[in-house]
Amino acid sequence: MNRIGKRYVPFMKAGVQTLIAYRLNFFGFVIGGLIYCIVMFYLWKAVYDSAGGDSFLGFTMTEMVVYLFLANTTTQLTYSTVSGDIGDEIKDGSISMRMIKPVDMDWSYLFTELGAAFMKVVVLLIPVTVGLEIYRYCMLGEVMFRPLNFLLYFLSVILAYIISFRVNLCFGFVAFYVKNLWGFNILKNSIINFLSGSLIPLAFMPDVMRTILEYMPFASMGYTPVMIYMGKYSAYETAFRLGIQIVWAAVMFGISKLIWIGAVKKLSVQGG
Repeated sequence: MNRIGKRYVPFMKAGVQTLIAYRLNFFGFVIGGLIYCIVMFYLWKAVYDSAGGDSFLGFTMTEMVVYLFLANTTTQLTYSTVSGDIGDEIKDGSISMRMIKPVDMDWSYLFTELGAAFMKVVVLLIPVTVGLEIYRYCMLGEVMFRPLNFLLYFLSVILAYIISFRVNLCFGFVAFYVKNLWGFNILKNSIINFLSGSLIPLAFMPDVMRTILEYMPFASMGYTPVMIYMGKYSAYETAFRLGIQIVWAAVMFGISKLIWIGAVKKLSVQGG
């Protein structure tokens, strides 16, 4: 364990320092997400007003507001830049320097992102959670915060991040073949945002499609943690959904290792 610390903790420190060095970029990302949530709030408000009821497809307006802000926050917490990082390093040739270091490449990327993830929990998750609970208290007149739900949500977010990191790692290895992932990254992010429920709750989709998506890794990357926090799952279903996340985390770990074995044989850098 001490050897692991000596090898990978510096990568975590580098992740924190990078986030601090480019903090305006980070806050711009956060503000952009906030503006998106405000726009979506008024869009859904119009939907609820036109529906003429307090509930729409099992969600009240108050629950929808919580879902929108928490889904956006969860997306930012689980967001992984590893695919873009790999693509950039292949283009400029610096990937060769990373590969000759006495560390596992995937773990070096992981610990770099963990440093930034810690900062996101402090700067983003805690304020958003407090704000949402104040909002729910003002709207409903009672304290809706459930410590157990929050702890299970946080556990689910950790599993969601592991899945997200491994999915993006697998995608990043595509750069070993195509050399430039910029366009593919945009396509990938759009697909994941839709299928993970960060744009529209999966509960709003047709039953067959919703059932299929809930068993795919994308729901585990966003929809599952939010629904756990909101108490939409029973105790049994919560345990079942966490089990699905654990399975996908293990599956994606194995897939990323297999893809790496083939990708490293195809390495050629444009800048090195």
